[in-house]
Amino acid sequence: MSTPEVTESSLRAAVRELLAEHDPVRTPVAEFLGARYDAGLAWIHFPEGLGGRAAPRSLQQAVNDEFAAAGAPTLDPGRHGIGLGMAAPTLLAFGDAEIHRRFLRPLWTGEEVWCQLFSEPGAGSDLAALGTRAVHDGDSWVVDGQKVWTSLAHEAQWAILVTRSDPSVPKHRGMTYFVCDMTAPGVEVRPLRQATGEAEFNEVFLTGVRIPDSRRLGEVGDGWRVAQTTLMNERVAIGGSAVPREGGLIGTVARTWRERPELRTPGLQDSLLRLWVDAEAARLTGERLRQQLAAGQPGPEGSAAKLAFARLNQQISGLELELLGGEGLVYDDWTFRRPSHPSMEGGTPGYRYLRAKGNSIEGGTSEILRNIIAERVLGLPQEIRVDKDVAWKDLPR
Repeated sequence: MSTPEVTESSLRAAVRELLAEHDPVRTPVAEFLGARYDAGLAWIHFPEGLGGRAAPRSLQQAVNDEFAAAGAPTLDPGRHGIGLGMAAPTLLAFGDAEIHRRFLRPLWTGEEVWCQLFSEPGAGSDLAALGTRAVHDGDSWVVDGQKVWTSLAHEAQWAILVTRSDPSVPKHRGMTYFVCDMTAPGVEVRPLRQATGEAEFNEVFLTGVRIPDSRRLGEVGDGWRVAQTTLMNERVAIGGSAVPREGGLIGTVARTWRERPELRTPGLQDSLLRLWVDAEAARLTGERLRQQLAAGQPGPEGSAAKLAFARLNQQISGLELELLGGEGLVYDDWTFRRPSHPSMEGGTPGYRYLRAKGNSIEGGTSEILRNIIAERVLGLPQEIRVDKDVAWKDLPR
């Protein structure tokens, strides 16, 4: 017997049925999200039994709208964005049935927090230069190395980890990807204090950390391909999220402009209008990107969204300081804090200005993203790379 076709009306009916059985206000968040997962109404394009219904991704918005209208709970994207936006699609694409069963549901319900162990002190923009070593030992791997700029490492139970498993081949071919237990012996997390006074990032030291081979994602030596899936989803998650008109920092500055007429000058008005138009163009482009994503997988276009996000945040936060003058320069909270995630709309103008500087580094530097756009979107000649065919162990360091 053929499976009934999944339609928007059938999905909306399924949501209403779930809401009738589980009060979205009174039901504990993890319990409600678990019921949503079990009903196949989490990621509807995921397979049945894994939080989805093997439905077209384009129908996800209808499901989200129904839940939002009912006031249903969702996870904090700052705390769970790495798990939802980066780990989940990678686990689905490259994990086996046991990995799917073990990790996807608690990730969706928020019971387990994830982080991303990619960048290293000598391998940030050039991720393929990483040197964290994974050595095969029986039915497990022993990992030694250092990772850096790791958001949420101080709160995460699990990490997606890319390592160097074969130093005798060129750097892109000798990498292997794992799921790492952040509570395992040999994992040490140290805070990195930022210009804002916060320590939302960390450096992570891995010393003799044992990872079962059953927690490997993809084939041995194919870690670069697996990592690309993560990175493409990451850039969409950072730069392509849905925002309303005048959402984000441009709304904060526009509100100040309307409420404080004494601050206005013709020059600042011209700057604000230009940035308002740029922000609206970026917002509409992000909407088109999400429509493309609904029809398939994220591509290099996500790099453009993330690049625009970083540039706009830095320019808008700079304009806010210009608008406020000396008042905007006040920054009186240098208290050492360990937040789960930054709030660009929260805090003071001085905080927003300082924090926005990191936007052009995290999730792929703006320089690397420009290369991706030039080569993979515009089809321009590739940048000369003299190390493409050189074994990693022979590269100068």
